[in-house]
Amino acid sequence: MPFPTEHVAPPEALATPEPIGDVPAVPTRSAAEEARTLVANGEVAGLSTLSDGGHPWGSLVTYGVLENGAPVVLVSTLAEHGRNLVGDPRASIVVAATLLPGQDPLDSGRVTLAGRMREPADGVEHAEASGAMTSSSPAAALYGTFGDFTLWVLDIERVRWVGGYGRMDSVTPEAYAAAAPDPVGPSAAYAVSHLNADHAGALLDMARALAGFPDATAAVCSRADRFGLDLVMQTPRGTAYGRVGFATPCTEPDGLRAATVELTRRARA
Repeated sequence: MPFPTEHVAPPEALATPEPIGDVPAVPTRSAAEEARTLVANGEVAGLSTLSDGGHPWGSLVTYGVLENGAPVVLVSTLAEHGRNLVGDPRASIVVAATLLPGQDPLDSGRVTLAGRMREPADGVEHAEASGAMTSSSPAAALYGTFGDFTLWVLDIERVRWVGGYGRMDSVTPEAYAAAAPDPVGPSAAYAVSHLNADHAGALLDMARALAGFPDATAAVCSRADRFGLDLVMQTPRGTAYGRVGFATPCTEPDGLRAATVELTRRARA
C-alpha cells in the first residue's frame, strides 16, 4: 500500500500565528551540524545489532567519538551485542539530546547513525579510539585490558537527524564528517533552563521586539545554538514559534551568556 507523503490532518491543526511585520531571517545549524553536535555532546547511546536469527537487538552503551565524528564502542563478547557484532557487523547507534524540564521527549533532538562496525584499522586508530572511549567513560581504561572486550568503530553509511516535530533531514556520511559540532552545544541545555527559570521577562521582550510578535503574552526558550534562540510564544492568536538571532555567532563554549545579554539590551532598546 502507498504511504502518505505529508501529514493527513486538518489544515487548522498545523496553522500557527505569523509574525506581525518583517522579521530578519536568523541562520540555523545545518542538519549535519545538528547531528555532529548531538553526537559530540552525548555519552550514552542505543546500539542496535543483529542476532544469530536476524532479529534486531537493542542495548544501551557508552561511546566515544573520533575526530571525524565516528562513534566508538567498547563491548564484551559476554554480552549479546558483542557476540552479534562478531557475527554481523551491521549496526546502528541512536543518540538523544538531554531533555529539558517538562520537555516533550519527541520534540527534542536525536540522531541515528547506521553502517558497519569494524575493529580499528591500525595502531594509530586504535590509540585514538581507545583515548576517545576512555575520555567518555573512564572505566574503559580498565575494561579495555580484558580479553573479552573489543573496540569497534562505526563506518557510517546513513545519517538521519530529527530535531523535534517538523524538524528532520537526512545527511550524507561525507557532510556529517565534514561538519563541526556547535561550540556552545555543551552549555546550551543549562542556558535554556536558566533563561526560562530566571529571565522570563527578557524572553518576552525578545518575542515582542525582535521575533515579530508584539502581541505575545508569554515566551519560553526551547533551544539555543551559536546563532540564536528558538522561542515558543503565547499570543491571543494562539501558540507561535519564532527565532531571534545574536549580533554575532558564538565561537566559544561560554559565549551564550554575553550573547543573550546583548540580545536583551537590544530588545529593550
